[in-house]
Amino acid sequence: MAERITMSSEGALQVPDEPIVPFIRGDGIGVDIWPAAQRVLDTAAAKHGHRVAWKEVLAGQTAFDETGTWLPEETVSTFADYLIGIKGPLTTPVGGGIRSLNVALRQVLDLYVCLRPVRWFQGVPSPVRHPEKVDMVIFRENTEDVYAGLEVQEGTPEAKKLITFLHDEMGWSVRPDSGVGIKPVSETGSKRLIRAAVNYAVARGRRSVTLVHKGNIQKFTEGAFRSWGYELVREEFADVAVAWEDCGGDPGGRVLVQDTIADITLQQVLTRPDEFDVIATTNLNGDYLSDALAAQVGGIGIAPGGNINYVSGHGIFEATHGTAPRYAGQDKVNPGSLLLSGVLMFEHLGWQAAADDIVRAMEATFAERIVTYDFARLTEGATEVKTSEFASAIVDRL
Repeated sequence: MAERITMSSEGALQVPDEPIVPFIRGDGIGVDIWPAAQRVLDTAAAKHGHRVAWKEVLAGQTAFDETGTWLPEETVSTFADYLIGIKGPLTTPVGGGIRSLNVALRQVLDLYVCLRPVRWFQGVPSPVRHPEKVDMVIFRENTEDVYAGLEVQEGTPEAKKLITFLHDEMGWSVRPDSGVGIKPVSETGSKRLIRAAVNYAVARGRRSVTLVHKGNIQKFTEGAFRSWGYELVREEFADVAVAWEDCGGDPGGRVLVQDTIADITLQQVLTRPDEFDVIATTNLNGDYLSDALAAQVGGIGIAPGGNINYVSGHGIFEATHGTAPRYAGQDKVNPGSLLLSGVLMFEHLGWQAAADDIVRAMEATFAERIVTYDFARLTEGATEVKTSEFASAIVDRL
């Protein structure tokens, strides 16, 4: 019998054997990748005695065409009521309206963690020599920073008013022909993000958490993010984690919490990727970093993502790429990002065995060089298959 996922009084997800899970098929290539991903997810779940009762909701171009609204209130309320959901890529309106449907969903449901694990699968083409050294999990703050949308357009009365205020009240000089944005980074937002990252590292037996920031320049936003992170570790995690400066780099069996500047991080994840494990960072840094890392292991086409509030229990797992409308309906593109996001969802639900089986089946498929067109053109001796055929190959190996 299909039932809702709920939260216990102790703050743990209560997941029935047949949970109701809302999904958004997605615009563009969503028509191809969703059926492929769903088939694999259903097969793996059934193998372990589970079943998902999928509940379709609308957003993006499909929603606009049917309802005249890009993000219907019914969709938001359904995700809120059922706690856990999954979505394909969405069109972002051009020329007005919601700046980003993805950002809107994250902010409305306060999904403060963007979870982006990055790892390499044997057989997947990579531009780097040792992609196997990349095995990181990024915790990107999801609700603050420049993504909060606090900005004024150059030449508007609002911009003139803000620039005048900054000059008269703060003594700051801003060119009069500037657009101006405000970058909020709060103690609350920073600590809950870093708390989630440390909890994850402890629960998964990870060795370190690296706080990535630009605090050498932005001292009271990103610099504060770093300081609040170390403060949190000392106050809440002293028995299981320790700051670098408190142990000289020898954590003694605890999770080591360290920090690094954002720009040097983008170099070091290329030159010394095996020195990074779990990363906690601010919103914009996390966007840059997660996409740059994805390029090292095959591209954003197989990069999964989850947007989670660990306190309320809400989570939306999503394909991290765009809608690629010119390929829509061709049964051609790689469904890996959406499928691996489903794996993340299964892990979040506690269905670890089903999640592990999908990963092993994908590894076996890639190892045999059975790939969609994006990898086939970069892989010697590849067997190029359609989106649906790639799903069939994975199902066969389940």
